[in-house]
Amino acid sequence: MKIDNNGNDAYFMQEALKEAEKARGKGEVPVGAVIVKGNKIIAKGFNRCIIDKDPTAHAEIVALRKAAKKAGNYRLNGHSVYVTIEPCAMCAGALVNARIEKIFFGAYDKKAGACKSVFKVANNKKLNHRIEFKSGVLKEECAEIIKKFFENKRVKS
Repeated sequence: MKIDNNGNDAYFMQEALKEAEKARGKGEVPVGAVIVKGNKIIAKGFNRCIIDKDPTAHAEIVALRKAAKKAGNYRLNGHSVYVTIEPCAMCAGALVNARIEKIFFGAYDKKAGACKSVFKVANNKKLNHRIEFKSGVLKEECAEIIKKFFENKRVKS
């Protein structure tokens, strides 16, 4: 699926990677997300499940909450999300409910991904909204930050 975003994919994914670094620095799984409208970043988020003691505080959800508050609406028509890893079922479902237009992600999540890897939530024809998605944006960098995080966790255990 070809999605044109004026060549800004790498820039926005770099911003998502900066968010992932914030999560890593706080001991969270390093996932970052940014929400964009009209080539402008509207909101950013990183995983905060441990910090917030909230199992729903994934990067995408954190960014969605900020973007909805800023927009004054839970519908985010015309917005795109850049996330370092393929959204899980919860996040993909929330992105569908928010009417996000496009998802750009770096690395596939072969254990929990809900765009293509495990589930097909993002563009499921049975749902009332479908999201276009593009994978592989800075995939090496996005995969590496998570891989190193879990390697370090195993060494410390």
